[in-house]
Amino acid sequence: MTDTLDIMLPYYGDPALMRDAVRSVLAQTDPDWRLTVVDDDTRPGVPEWFAGLDDHRVRYFRNEQNLGVTGNFRRCVELADYPYTVLMGCDDLMRPGYVATVRAARADLPGAAMYQPGVRVIDGEGRPVHTLVDTVKRRLYSTAPERRARLGGEELAVSLLRGNWLYFPAMCWRSDLLKEVGFRTDLTVVQDLALTVELLLRGEELVTDPEICFDYRRHVGSESSAQAVSGSRFEETRRLLLELAADFDALGWHRAARTARRHLSTRLHALLMVPGALRRRRLDTARELTGHAFARVPRPAAPAAAR
Repeated sequence: MTDTLDIMLPYYGDPALMRDAVRSVLAQTDPDWRLTVVDDDTRPGVPEWFAGLDDHRVRYFRNEQNLGVTGNFRRCVELADYPYTVLMGCDDLMRPGYVATVRAARADLPGAAMYQPGVRVIDGEGRPVHTLVDTVKRRLYSTAPERRARLGGEELAVSLLRGNWLYFPAMCWRSDLLKEVGFRTDLTVVQDLALTVELLLRGEELVTDPEICFDYRRHVGSESSAQAVSGSRFEETRRLLLELAADFDALGWHRAARTARRHLSTRLHALLMVPGALRRRRLDTARELTGHAFARVPRPAAPAAAR
C-alpha cells in the first residue's frame, strides 16, 4: 500500500481559520498526502470554496446531519484509507515540513502506534504564546527527550496521567489501530487520553520527535476550554481516570493506578479555576471545581478471593 499520509480535518466553526488550516496542508514540502475535510457545520460558501481548490488530493464531505465532536471524529476515522492518519484541528496549522518530519520519524523508528512531533503554541491571532498550561506540560510532565525516541509501557502511562503533555491534533496514528480502538461515545473532551492509554495497555508505543512542525492554537473558544469553565471536563476526567486505575491494577501497573486515582494535576487545575468561577458569580461551578479538587482518593478494589 502507498505511504501517502491521510490528513483528516473534522470541521466545525470559523471558516477563515479552517481555510488557513487547509492552506497550511497545501503548502507542505512533501506532496505525498491526502486531505479529507468532514464538515459538521452548515455555513454557506464552504462547499463552493473547496470546489474551487482544484487539487485531487483534497476531499470534502458535508454531513447530512450534525454529528457532534465525537461523532465527526469517528466519521473521519471511517474515511481514512492509508496506513497512517492525522486528525488535525480545524483551527491549527501545519508548518511546511510537517509531513516530511513525520515520514522521517516513521522511517527511523517504524511500527509505532503514535508519533508526536514538536509543537509551537499560538493564540487566536496566530501569534506564538507561552501559556502556563503549556509551560507546565513541557517542563514538569513531558518525558520526551531532546531527540527522536520510542516510549511506552507503564512509565509513559504514569507520565501522561500526571499531566497529558501530548498535542493530539499534531499526532500521527497507525490507521488500523485507530479504527480498531476508535473514539468512545461517552466522552467528549478526554477521548485523546482514553485512546492513547488504551493503546499503551495493548503494548503499543509512542515515538516523539523534537522537530517543531505544527502550530497548535490555544484560545478560549475551544471545546476543552468551554467545558473546563463549566466544570464538566473534570467530572469526565475523574470518571475516566478511575476506570483506567482499575485497568492498570489488573495489568499489574500499580504505580500508574495510584497516579490515576490521585490525579493531582487535574485537582490543581480545578482549584486554580475556582477564583474565575467566583468572579463570574457561577457558584455551582465553583462548588463543582472545589469538589473535584478535594475529592477523596478511592481505595483500589480488593483482589478477588481465590476459589
